[in-house]
Amino acid sequence: MSTPPVAVVTGASQGIGAAVAAAYRKLGYAVVATSRSIGPSGDPLLLTVAGDIADPAVGAHVVEEALRAYGRVDTLVNNAGVFVAKPFTGYTSADFDLMTGVNLRGFFDVTQRAIAAMLTQGGGHVVNITASIVDHPTSGAPAALAALTKGGLNAVTKSLAIEYAARGIRVNAVSPGVIRTPMHPPETHDALAGQSPVGRIGDPSDIVDAILYLETAGFVTGEILHVDGGQSAGH
Repeated sequence: MSTPPVAVVTGASQGIGAAVAAAYRKLGYAVVATSRSIGPSGDPLLLTVAGDIADPAVGAHVVEEALRAYGRVDTLVNNAGVFVAKPFTGYTSADFDLMTGVNLRGFFDVTQRAIAAMLTQGGGHVVNITASIVDHPTSGAPAALAALTKGGLNAVTKSLAIEYAARGIRVNAVSPGVIRTPMHPPETHDALAGQSPVGRIGDPSDIVDAILYLETAGFVTGEILHVDGGQSAGH
């Protein structure tokens, strides 16, 4: 039996990450899903690896587990992320360590090891989940650390896309607006929808659709695809 393509998804226990993992399984991929709280799987083609992606050892371990179980890594979806919104002068050292640890360090280790594996295979695809607020800061919700860390992911998406374009590895990003996930309590949804040009917040399926488009778009690399109801265009 031929080996299926393999997708690694971080932050996969709930919300967007869980939906992405399910979508790749539906496509016939083997999936390696990781988060701090993820439970065991009964599906032989869904391997769960528990761990804090901010720990430098975890990212490499997740990819090694993918290689051990399935022998390859075709796609990496860097979905794990944290968001703390507060005035800039109110951020603490703990906030900085949390957001840089998950959003940047967590990206770095797993991506470095995944790209190394993709180079031996002759190709692969990395999708980074960033944040539309990087492109449209708002005075009502200051979030400088989100801009610092997620903006860094926007920049590295383009940098890596060019670095590896000739070696069969594509690197893209999806930049969500407000999405209906556990991060946003239901009582906030109406107010958040009022900030969106299209008058609603997004669903995890909106992000999944964007990721799957990028998965099949072989001529697209270095793209930051906004899925934010028009928020980055203006309001």
